[in-house]
Amino acid sequence: MHIEPGIVDGAKIVLSYATAAGAATYAAKEALSAIRTSGAASLAVRTALATVCTFVFFQVLPHFAVGVSEVHFILGSTLFLLLGVAPAAFGLALGLLLQGVLFAPFDLPQFFINVTTLLVPLFAVQALAKRIIAPGTAYVDLKYRQALALSTAFQGGVVAWVAFWAFYGQGFGAETMASVFAFGGAYMLVVIIEPLADLAVLAVAKSLRGLNGTGLVTPRLYNAA
Repeated sequence: MHIEPGIVDGAKIVLSYATAAGAATYAAKEALSAIRTSGAASLAVRTALATVCTFVFFQVLPHFAVGVSEVHFILGSTLFLLLGVAPAAFGLALGLLLQGVLFAPFDLPQFFINVTTLLVPLFAVQALAKRIIAPGTAYVDLKYRQALALSTAFQGGVVAWVAFWAFYGQGFGAETMASVFAFGGAYMLVVIIEPLADLAVLAVAKSLRGLNGTGLVTPRLYNAA
């Protein structure tokens, strides 16, 4: 979902600094909560795992440019379910930064735009999970419809933010609208795949209950809230 260079430039890009700062502040709040629950070491390890996964998602998995941005298999809801919201948030940001520094320096000016586009939908997934997953349900016991709802929330949020940045930067011209609609349509392919990926990963995790209590996964993966 890297927004194409030049879509937002000049003074307009300053808005991304504010939106990313807001996302970082919320992520820091969740990190403090995770430290109180599981300890700093667990947060650090899960963040490292999320960073590696994000780098693989962006750099190794298939991705292609469509319209105003790129379509990636980010699997944000998967990271949330396995590792928790704070590690997923920091991992997404750090993995994106690592990829930019090593392989795509032309994306670095848009870093805060892309961070906002990833993190705000992730936080929406967290809010939705609290509404649709009963307190007595561990994440390994999720149903397909719940995984689909979480995935749709994340991917839909990504598309919405890409559309916002495109219209904010380029206006509502016919060309921009066509590019945004092309990107949004292509991204819906990810919505088909991600819930299946979530359930497959959760099924594997369910068979590896020895991970419970190790600090390598979020406590909610195996335990009711």
